[in-house]
Amino acid sequence: MPIRITGMNSGLDTESIISELVKAQKSKVETVKKKQTSHQWKQEAWKELNTKVGKLFNSLNAIRFSGDWSKKVTDVSNSSVVSVTTSDSAMNAAQELKVNELATTAYMTGGKVSTTSGGKADYSTKLSDLGYTGGDSVIKLKVGSKETEIAITGDTTIGDITEKIESAGLGVRFDAENGRFHIAAQQNGSSSDFSFSSETTGGETALAKLGLLDKDKLTALGMTEDEIEAASAHKVAGKDAEIVLNGVKYTSTNNTFNINGLTITAKAKSTEAVTLTTKRDTDGIYDMAKNFLKEYNSLIREMDKLYNAESAKGYDPLTEDEKAEMSDSEIEKWEAKIKDSILRRDSNLSTLSTAMKTIMLQGATVNGEKMYLSSFGIETLGYWEAEENEKSVFHIQGDEDFPSVSTKDNKLKAMVESDPDKVIDFFSQLAMNMYKELDSQSRGIDGIRSFGKFYDDKKMEEEYNNYTSKITKLETKLTAMEDNWYKKFAAMETAMAKMQSNQNALSSLLGG
Repeated sequence: MPIRITGMNSGLDTESIISELVKAQKSKVETVKKKQTSHQWKQEAWKELNTKVGKLFNSLNAIRFSGDWSKKVTDVSNSSVVSVTTSDSAMNAAQELKVNELATTAYMTGGKVSTTSGGKADYSTKLSDLGYTGGDSVIKLKVGSKETEIAITGDTTIGDITEKIESAGLGVRFDAENGRFHIAAQQNGSSSDFSFSSETTGGETALAKLGLLDKDKLTALGMTEDEIEAASAHKVAGKDAEIVLNGVKYTSTNNTFNINGLTITAKAKSTEAVTLTTKRDTDGIYDMAKNFLKEYNSLIREMDKLYNAESAKGYDPLTEDEKAEMSDSEIEKWEAKIKDSILRRDSNLSTLSTAMKTIMLQGATVNGEKMYLSSFGIETLGYWEAEENEKSVFHIQGDEDFPSVSTKDNKLKAMVESDPDKVIDFFSQLAMNMYKELDSQSRGIDGIRSFGKFYDDKKMEEEYNNYTSKITKLETKLTAMEDNWYKKFAAMETAMAKMQSNQNALSSLLGG
């Protein structure tokens, strides 16, 4: 904006005068800006609501087929021994299980290694420094079914041995501080167990010096009891887990067994049999129906609240000048009043919520019988009994989460127990019908609605852009009007300055 210096000769408050002269045009600009702001808030409200409707739509996808409801569960008589995950393919049955062994990882803590001088050994220490005099020899490392030969001489170092052990597929570290090897298999089970051996006396002696032989082998080498106690390795063998299920033995390297639709994880050995009872998960069916209703209720409650909101007539978005005269809390309350009512009587909202309510009231046909939510003890409250925006909310009789009807008998739970297939058939149909309706509502319309949206987002975006264009035109016109008035006042100031100059000159000639 150019800097304008006016009123120097006339003494007039030109800024105020011109502001009044263009006030009507400025008001037009502000009116359209307020409309655009309201429109933007409406877009934001719909984006938020669209996300919530989309969440319900996605959750329906997981319950719209009857197979989604046919869950099974296995009760375990002693959960400290095993845990069980049940697939839908598992058969309903009671089975007996015992855990004979848990899978273990092979691990060796080597015997004490020290130099002939009594000093500490490290990765650079040679076999000859440990007292080895066997010359060229070979030691063997067997990991599972794979055998690796390690050639050694007196110059072979502890570091060389470590590299060979690691390349054979074991985890290994030489603890120089305590003078011991620590070696571990990479996996559980007998197939990953390992052992050291040699077919030569020299090789056996080298393993003894490295602390990699057990007591029995050290005894065979003629070592004293004290020498054996210090130099012997302590080994935990790698074992497979073993269970007996219904008299049949099974093994696993990782404590997990997949048998006939059950994933069984062994946790502890057992001397007594554990009973596994697989059955249809009726609690799961009930919870799925309840969760569906609660999610629907939450959404429809909010939609009705938005649609039935109090009118914000007389409230418009504030201009910057209006905000300058208000506190932050006043501004926040003012804008909240508008935003809370932004979707009041919205036609898109009405269409969507009415369609959803219709689906819930239509029910479904099960084995030739027309059934409704009320057939399962699920109902809305009476018109006068229900609170505002609660008239389309469904309540499960006898459920403590629905206090208004919690004292009644729980018909839904009873039907789940007595005839779960009927409940599944009804609710999967209801979910499918709702899914299809929301899918239809979210179909894209050229220039009107994007795919996956439940409101006319494209149309609203076009309207927002139209406001922007209109504001630009009105602001251009306002600027032109202001410039025109400033030019006229500038011309007046110039004329007055010239007249003043002439007066001064005349006064000078007359000796004034």
